[in-house]
Amino acid sequence: MAIRETKYSFEFFPPKDQAGEERLWAAMSALEPIAPDFISVTYGAGGSTRDRTIRITSQITERTSIPTVAHLTCVGSTRGELIEILQKYKEAGIRSILALRGDPAGGPSAPWVPTVGGFNHADQLVELAIEVGGFEVGVAAFPDGHPASNGDLAKDVDVLIRKESLGATFATTQFFFEAQSYQRLVEALAAKGSNLPIIPGILPVTNVKQLVRMSELSGTPIPKKILEKFSRIEDDHDAVQKLGIEIATQLCEELLELGVTGLHFYTMNTSSATLEIYRKLVTK
Repeated sequence: MAIRETKYSFEFFPPKDQAGEERLWAAMSALEPIAPDFISVTYGAGGSTRDRTIRITSQITERTSIPTVAHLTCVGSTRGELIEILQKYKEAGIRSILALRGDPAGGPSAPWVPTVGGFNHADQLVELAIEVGGFEVGVAAFPDGHPASNGDLAKDVDVLIRKESLGATFATTQFFFEAQSYQRLVEALAAKGSNLPIIPGILPVTNVKQLVRMSELSGTPIPKKILEKFSRIEDDHDAVQKLGIEIATQLCEELLELGVTGLHFYTMNTSSATLEIYRKLVTK
């Protein structure tokens, strides 16, 4: 397998305290030798970690040579505040934005209530980021369907094509477990004439309760066979991580066979599982 032709990227979330920050930098240091294509940093639910996201993203750009993609959401910010955030990113040397509507403060299933003076949809963020700072703009894609689309793949495809037409140049996906879900989305986009690169998002499972919670929040289904395997060993951390690595590695191999050129890992601010998957792919 021509592993060096594959691009790798990693996602982190802003830590809540000093101990968490130390874990983040340790994980980033461990993953840096892979020479990732980029690192992205999330917002918390409801935009709750906005200031920490700006600080951590800026520090990554300052302290490493790794390109950084900063998340930006519509949640809790007016248009003027979004412009201020974009200007802070630009001053910090950040050139890429992941434009997301974001989840309501009550979670993905809560009613969407736009901020007064703010935006209603991520496509408005795409336009603003390009207008204000000339950023490269990425967006989100959902192989198992966006929670708001109620299983309507055509709707999801149309939304992505609109964002592409406004200037988005790539998308990273929500985590998923079946390669055919990714393939279905990519083929539907191609049938509509889209050239938007879709980078598959991979979640190395290390904690079963965390997995179930993330599934509930994102609307991402966990295949029954996979959930049953994890449920049998959920109290054995080492066994869970070993199975998580096995499942994620198999998914990566299937995606590489489909011809993907990049893999995006949701690291959960740790490095061991992602590193092990990388090593398994390298030695194939």
